[in-house]
Amino acid sequence: MAWQIYLRKGIVYVPTVAQTEAGFYLGVEPVDVVPVANTEALQRAILRAIKTGNPKIATPTRANFPEPVLLRYANVKSWPVFEKNALFWNVAEKNGLYEIYRGRKRADRGWDDDPAQIQRIQPGLGLHEICDRIASLIQSATGKGTAARRAQ
Repeated sequence: MAWQIYLRKGIVYVPTVAQTEAGFYLGVEPVDVVPVANTEALQRAILRAIKTGNPKIATPTRANFPEPVLLRYANVKSWPVFEKNALFWNVAEKNGLYEIYRGRKRADRGWDDDPAQIQRIQPGLGLHEICDRIASLIQSATGKGTAARRAQ
C-alpha cells in the first residue's frame, strides 16, 4: 500500500491514491485539504487515506491521462507551479510495517525519496498512533501544530 501527502503554503493535501492495472499509483478523488496546524484534522485525513487503501482503477492511456487532481484544490494551473512550493511525503505499508519517505526535489522536476529522511514506524502501533507520527513529521517540517509544539 502507498499514500502521498503534500504540503504547500501551510495547507496539507491528502489525495486518495489509486493503483492502476499497470501497477503505478495515481492521486484521485476524494482529496482532504487541511491546514498543517490543525493536528486533529490532519490525523483524520491521513487515517481516511490509510483506511481507503489503494483502490484499483483502469490504466489511463496517454491520450486520456488526467491532470493531477491536486491542481484544482491548490488553485494552480500547472503541476510545476504546485510542486515549486510544495513538500512531499510518501507513506508505504508492507506486511503491517510503515515507512515514511520524505521527498527531495529532483533537478528535472518531481521528487525522489530522500534516503537520509526515511522514518520507520515501530511494529505494533495502532492506526491512530501511526497517523499521529505521520502528522508530527509533516508539522515538524514547518514548526506548526500541536505535535510540533510538544517537541519544543
